[in-house]
Amino acid sequence: MSADATLEPEGLIFHAIEAAEGVPDPLAGLIEQTQNDPGAPFMPETLEALTALKKESRAAFEALRAQLKKAGCRVTALDAALAEQDDDYGGRGPKQADILIDLAQSVALFHTPDGSGYADLDINGHRETWPIRTKGFRRWLARRFFEETGGAPSSEALQSALNVIEAKAHFDSPERQVHIRVGGLDERLYLDLGDEAWRAIEIDATGWRIIDNPPVRFRRASGMKSMPLPVGGGSIDTLRLFLNVQTDADFVLVVAWALACFRNRGPYPVIVLSGEQGSAKSTFSAILRALLDPNTAPLRALPREDRDLFIAASNGHVLAFDNVSGLPAWISDTLCRLATGGGFAVRQLYSDQDEVLFDAARPVILNGIEDIVTRPDLADRAVFLTLEPIPEDRRRPEQELWSAFEAERPRLLGVLLDAVAKGISELPHTRLEKLPRMADFAMWATACETALWPSGTFWTAYCGNRDDAVDGVIDADPVASVVRALMQAQTEWTGTASDLLGALAEMAGERVAKSKTWPDSPRALAGRLRRAATFLRKIGVDICFEREGRARTRMIRITIAGNPASPETRGTRPSASSAPPADQPKSNSGNGFASPSLRTVGNVVDGSPSETGADGADASHPRQSKPDNAGWRVRL
Repeated sequence: MSADATLEPEGLIFHAIEAAEGVPDPLAGLIEQTQNDPGAPFMPETLEALTALKKESRAAFEALRAQLKKAGCRVTALDAALAEQDDDYGGRGPKQADILIDLAQSVALFHTPDGSGYADLDINGHRETWPIRTKGFRRWLARRFFEETGGAPSSEALQSALNVIEAKAHFDSPERQVHIRVGGLDERLYLDLGDEAWRAIEIDATGWRIIDNPPVRFRRASGMKSMPLPVGGGSIDTLRLFLNVQTDADFVLVVAWALACFRNRGPYPVIVLSGEQGSAKSTFSAILRALLDPNTAPLRALPREDRDLFIAASNGHVLAFDNVSGLPAWISDTLCRLATGGGFAVRQLYSDQDEVLFDAARPVILNGIEDIVTRPDLADRAVFLTLEPIPEDRRRPEQELWSAFEAERPRLLGVLLDAVAKGISELPHTRLEKLPRMADFAMWATACETALWPSGTFWTAYCGNRDDAVDGVIDADPVASVVRALMQAQTEWTGTASDLLGALAEMAGERVAKSKTWPDSPRALAGRLRRAATFLRKIGVDICFEREGRARTRMIRITIAGNPASPETRGTRPSASSAPPADQPKSNSGNGFASPSLRTVGNVVDGSPSETGADGADASHPRQSKPDNAGWRVRL
């Protein structure tokens, strides 16, 4: 041993070298080599020796590291290289990330149209579908690593492996749709049961059945609960025992809305429940959610942002919002997009250019004491029910109610599935003489109805509900109600928006004209008229915007139509192949339906001066419409 070997800290280094029993050591002369070649410490055999030294004698390693730093070595890069070398188990085996990637070869990868990576896992003999970036897949991969090696992967190795696995899912794997609760393929509908075996119900024109491995992929979101196994032979009348509905027409609309929830695409009407305290609005909503899409948190507060609403729509099929006091204009427009299908985009975190896209159409339940739907565009997409207070002698303990419901839930689900199968069979042959705003919903409910009640029952109930909604929205909108009053004494009015604003303000009175809900400019008035024009036209008040004279002055012409009846109620009846249309809904002794007794629902209109619809079109740009909307035209 040289004299230098007894010096500290070099003495410790050479002592460790001599312990190698004559085997050539890459650490011998490493400091001198580093002074001439900064890359010397990064040679594979040197990294391996440094890793072994670090494990055997941390003090000797730190002393050598300090010497290397003085010799010009980039010790930060050296530490990273040693961490990778340690991940290699001292160079005696493959890296942890490589092991994880190899373990993932046993799963089937794919990606969705938005580029998200998914994996089909074989667990206990059944297939489960998990997003690659979720905790579920990370836990599965970590468990497989432990089974293979007996150890735990580092977080860096797990993250690196997930990056590679996601890239393989995106570039080397097929594209598939992923559904939540309800999916569709080849004229068949699939309902995810949510059980541990990941079974689903397949529904087609011949009936329904439970299958083990559905051809469509489902995603399980947090909070999803399993559905009961359906049983045939039930009666739809049993559902009425758990819902506080007063008329046959209301019950028909509730069932029609429930049947729409089993479709894999919209539009889905928004069902709006109103009534005073004690009318069981929350219980009504919770029972519908438990029957169609059970969840650990069935009723939730209304989100405060568009983003939160679409995130909720991405993690549940049916959305139920409880005790809503009012709908701001922005959320009313968002609910319109959610009912008929729409998207929302936000900037991805830690990125300047990438976006996260949410695209969904979902059934929505709203309940509140007041008339919460305040805008005509949302009212045109809604079904309104007013619940009456439950007398004290008719109240039931909550535990008793839910126990009875759980006992009947399999049969209720079975009878609804029977109606869905009937709808799939009859939909290709179902025609409506005139289509309402939610045309697909109306056709689907008409196709399904003969499994439950006589043909034409739904159409009568739906038209009556829409007519009542028209009256309620017009009564609550100060502009629309004053326009209606203005035209009661005349058949035509023509003038500019400024002239009309003055005439309406004079008729409304000073108190109304100075309120916040009254338009404060001719442009704002034009926007309010465009928003209310659809409902006004249904009561016979036609509004059109024109340009006259060489100056192309914008004029507003209001006329009284010849027939003020609602287009849906002018003798129109749906036609279905299963039964001829009925002039009046008949009593059905099997389910107890009599002629529907329709009810009126009042709504309060928002006073926002913004333009119509969820698309936010500018009120200053008059629109041309299709030929069937003769009340909207532009003269050029």
